[in-house]
Amino acid sequence: MTPPHIPVLLDEVLEALAPQRGDVIVDATFGAGGYTRALLGAGATVHAFDRDPDAIALGAAWPETREDPPRLVLHPRRFSEMVAALAEAGVARVDGVVMDIGVSSMQLDQPGRGFAFSADGPLDMTMSRAGPTAADFLNDAAEADIADVLWRYGEERQSRRVARAIVAARPLSTTGELAQVVRKALGYRPGAPKDPATRSFQAIRIHVNGELDELEAGLSAAERVLRPGGRLAVVSFHSLEDRIVKHFLREASGATARASRHMPDVPSSAAPVFEKVARAVRPSDAEILRNPRARSATLRAAIRTAVPAREAA
Repeated sequence: MTPPHIPVLLDEVLEALAPQRGDVIVDATFGAGGYTRALLGAGATVHAFDRDPDAIALGAAWPETREDPPRLVLHPRRFSEMVAALAEAGVARVDGVVMDIGVSSMQLDQPGRGFAFSADGPLDMTMSRAGPTAADFLNDAAEADIADVLWRYGEERQSRRVARAIVAARPLSTTGELAQVVRKALGYRPGAPKDPATRSFQAIRIHVNGELDELEAGLSAAERVLRPGGRLAVVSFHSLEDRIVKHFLREASGATARASRHMPDVPSSAAPVFEKVARAVRPSDAEILRNPRARSATLRAAIRTAVPAREAA
């Protein structure tokens, strides 16, 4: 049976994590378990996090959860909570943390989850299947607030026009209705290389799930749980996420932002909590051909030093 999700940059992530038999590794975004399966295959024990109950239910059927002791421990929680969750499980430090940021293919491919407009479904978009939905936000929020979300998280240049169209069309209840409103507002021509609704769907999803705040908190948590020599690998899929990861690693490695992109990073006086920050890795043409959803992926990785975690982390 073909797995519902093809893990992006799998070989490169494994190279960055260098899993060894007996290692304890956090898969912060379990999803359909692509990275976890490979890590278990390398002999590691995996603590897997996911706020999506469907993902946790999928993992609960894996035989590694029933080993004694279990080599797969599932945490139905946000990955920003990994410090407390691992402590409750009796784990103080781990050898690696991997994050695959954003919505999973498994979620995108289920119309009932409301993440995509390829098939009509309820306007939900909640990763945890709980809390305010995309429909709640779009039908209740002020026009200015909707425009702000579209601009901030979708980088939609015509955010005000789209927000005005959304408010005029309320109430909205399905992904198809929302996509149609956005396309009409932006003058979409069928056959165009990119559907203009993509940016708005991304923005609303990020807002509903608080994804960027969660990413910042998750990176901070990873800094706290990684042992000296532990490895961090983060795969992101758009510029907003990658910017946060890049900035985090730049600061954590003791470098400050360069005055110009033509100048090198300037060393900081603070002792680095991460070192050996790898250059950004992107998928090969062959991987993109096998898995078109990998096209926008970026992997950033680094190794934890023995310096205590920062107070802000």
